[in-house]
Amino acid sequence: MLTAIVGINWGDEGKGRMVDLLSSDYDIVMRYQGGNNAGHTVVNEKGKFILNLLPSGILREDTVNVMGPGMVVDVEHLFNEVNKIREGGIEITPEHLKISDKATICMPYHKMLDILEEDRLADKKFGSTRRGIAPVYADKYYKKSIRMCDLRHPERLLDKLKDIVEWKNLTIAGGYKHEPVKAEDMYDWLMKYAMPFKDYLCDTTTYLTEAVKEGKSIMFEAQLGALRDIDFGIFPFTSSSSTIAGYAPIGAGIPGQKLDNVVGIIKAYSSCVGAGPFTCELFGKDGDDLREAGGEYGAATGRPRRVGGFDVLASRYGVLMQGATSLAVTKLDVLSYLKRIPVCTGYVDKDGKAYDTFPLGVELDEAKPVYEYFDGWNCDISGCRKFEELPDAAQKYVKYIEKETGCPVQYVSVGAERDAYIRMF
Repeated sequence: MLTAIVGINWGDEGKGRMVDLLSSDYDIVMRYQGGNNAGHTVVNEKGKFILNLLPSGILREDTVNVMGPGMVVDVEHLFNEVNKIREGGIEITPEHLKISDKATICMPYHKMLDILEEDRLADKKFGSTRRGIAPVYADKYYKKSIRMCDLRHPERLLDKLKDIVEWKNLTIAGGYKHEPVKAEDMYDWLMKYAMPFKDYLCDTTTYLTEAVKEGKSIMFEAQLGALRDIDFGIFPFTSSSSTIAGYAPIGAGIPGQKLDNVVGIIKAYSSCVGAGPFTCELFGKDGDDLREAGGEYGAATGRPRRVGGFDVLASRYGVLMQGATSLAVTKLDVLSYLKRIPVCTGYVDKDGKAYDTFPLGVELDEAKPVYEYFDGWNCDISGCRKFEELPDAAQKYVKYIEKETGCPVQYVSVGAERDAYIRMF
C-alpha cells in the first residue's frame, strides 16, 4: 500500500501528528520534497519533538525512514536535529534512516543569499524562512549544486566547490557587495556536518522498488500544503518545490509507481505563516485569541502564524489539487472555547461578485472573505474517542467540512497526544 499524507491548505495543518499516528501501520515513511523550512511537531510518550528534516516516522523503532531525492538537505541542521532527537532517547542508525544519494545539499551560501535578497526586498519580501530553500532549488535546476553522492568522492569535492563558489561570488560579492565565500570553508563545513551521514546514503529507487515488490507499505510525507506548491499555489508566495501528492513517487525516486491513498490533512480553522494573500485572515482580538488557543507559532521559525476561520474555497481547491481520498481534521479541540465559530464560506471580488472557484494572482489579492458563524460546543472534547461522543454542534461542524470539501473525513484529532483522535471509518 502506497499512501501520501499531504497538507490541504497553507501548511502547518498537523501532518507530523498524523504521520506519527498512522506510521505504525507502515514499514517505510518517506519525505519526498522540501527542506528545513517547515516543521512537524509530534507529541508521544517520550516527549515533544520538533522535526524539520527527519521523516515523522523516525520516532517509531520498527519504521524505516527515507529522505528522498526531491529534498534539499541542510546537513548542519540535520546533524543538530539528529543529535537532539537522540537526546530524547530515539535511536538513529543507517538501518533506521536512509538518505537519497541524489538529494541536494543546502549550503551556507544558499542561506546567505536568501537573507540578502529578503533584506533587499524590504517591505516587498516574500516572507521567506531565510533557510536557503529558493536559492538551493534554483541551483539544482541550474545544475550547479552539491548532492549527497558527492560525499563518496571527497577528493573531487574541493575542485567542484571552487567552480561553483566562483560563480556564486559573482552574485554575493559582485551584486550584493557582500564578503565573498571561500571554497575551502565550504569544504570544511561539508566534512564536519555532511560526512557523518556518508554511511546513510542510499539509492532510493532500488531500495523502494524492492520494497514495493516485497509488498511493503510506504507512507509518503509532504511538507507544507497545496497552496504552497510551486506550480499550483499562491505564487510567488509559495515554496520552491512541489508539495502535492502527485509528486510523491517522483520525489521519492520511484516515478513509475502510483499511490493507493491520499490522506489530506486539514485544520478545523485556518493558519498561515509568512507573507502573501490569506483572504480568510482574522484580525484584532478574534485573531489573537485563536492564535493563542491553537498555539499557532511556526515549528521551524517560531514566527506567529496568521489565523482565520475554516476556509471553504481554499480547502475545496486543496482537496482537488491533492486528489485526496480522505481527510484528517486536526485541532478540532482548539475551537472549544468559542460560542460562535467563524467560517469563511466564500470570497467576493472588488465588485461584490462571488467566486465559484479559488482565485489566483491579482484576483486573489483583491478578494474579500464572506463569513458565517456556526454554533460552538463550549466544552472539553479532548476525551472523546468516538464520533457519537462529540457534542451535536461539533458533529455538525465536521459533517459541514466533509460536505463542503466533497471528501470523506476519516480522522478527527481532538488533542495533541498520539491517542487523542477519532477514527470515522
